[in-house]
Amino acid sequence: MRLLVLMLGAFLLTACYEDTDVTMHKAGVYKGSEDNHALSAEERAEILKQRFNSVQTDR
Repeated sequence: MRLLVLMLGAFLLTACYEDTDVTMHKAGVYKGSEDNHALSAEERAEILKQRFNSVQTDR
């Protein structure tokens, strides 16, 4: 019985293990692929502004 309790306790404690691997990245360096948008940054900003204003008028 005592062995069973010890084995169960050890098993339950292993469930609390958290992997501590940390990936360090350099600030300001994007290593992904280049974003290709159909619209310019100004056009996207205008669309976002319109969307924001359409839901924020009641506040």
